[in-house]
Amino acid sequence: MKILHVTDTHLVPPGQLLYGLDPLERLRRCIDDIVAHHADARLLVITGDLAHRGEEAAYRALRTQLERLPMPWHALVGNHDARGPFAAVFPDAPRDESGFVQSARRLPEGDFLFLDTLEEGIHGGRYCDRRAAWLARRLDEAGDRPVFLFMHHPPFPVGIPCLDAISLQEPAGFAALVAGRRNIRHLFYGHVHRPVCGSWLGIPVSTMRALNHQVPFDLVTTDHVPQSHEPPAYGVAFIEDDRVTVHFHDYLDRRTLVRQGNGYAYAP
Repeated sequence: MKILHVTDTHLVPPGQLLYGLDPLERLRRCIDDIVAHHADARLLVITGDLAHRGEEAAYRALRTQLERLPMPWHALVGNHDARGPFAAVFPDAPRDESGFVQSARRLPEGDFLFLDTLEEGIHGGRYCDRRAAWLARRLDEAGDRPVFLFMHHPPFPVGIPCLDAISLQEPAGFAALVAGRRNIRHLFYGHVHRPVCGSWLGIPVSTMRALNHQVPFDLVTTDHVPQSHEPPAYGVAFIEDDRVTVHFHDYLDRRTLVRQGNGYAYAP
C-alpha cells in the first residue's frame, strides 16, 4: 500500500505571497508531481495548517487543487486553521460526535485515525477529554488490527526549542492513551516544518518539510519561530505487513541524475 503525506500548505488567498513565496503555486506543483508519478497511491493525508490565516478563500483554493487528485484524501486542521471557514468549504469533512474534525477509515491494511489537535487562539495544540474519549473508542474497536495515526501537533518534543514550546500542550493524557498499544504502526504529524523521524513510546514517528516555508535547524532561538526557504517536500510511505517505509520527496528539485562511472552525478 502506498500513501502520501503532505503537511502545512499555509495557503493564503490566490494572488498573495507568504514570506516572499507563493503557497498556492507550491501546492499546485505538488499536485502536478503526485498526479504524474504517484497516481497509484491509495490515500493522501494533509496534516494541518491548510491555510495560514484561516481565510475561506484559501480553503476554496485548497479544495480546487485537492479535487484534481485521483485518490481519496483527508485534510486535518492545525493551529493556523479556523473551523468555521474550513467547514464552509469542506462541509463534507467527517467529524466526530462533538464536532471535531476527527474520523477513522478502515482499510484492509489497518485502521487509519485522523485526529484534531486544534485549539483556536493558541499555536500549541490540545487534545481535550472529548477528543480523547473518541480516540479511546477507536483504539478499542481496532483490537489487534494495525493502527496508523495522523495529527498536526507532535505529542513530544523534537529538540528545537521554539517548536517544542508550541507542540501538543499537556501531552501526558494523550501519551496514556497510546502507551502500550503495540498495534500502532506509525504516527504521521506536521507542524514542525522539518524532516524528523524517530520513535516515541515505541511508536515510529515521522514528519517532513512543509510546502511553503520551513523552520531552520535552530537549536538556540526561543522567543519566536524563524522561517527559511529550504525546499518543500512531501512524503511517500509504503505500508507492508512487516514494515513501514517513508520517503521524503523534494518535488521541486528538477536536477537530472546521469550515470557517471559506477555512480550517478547531476547533469550540468
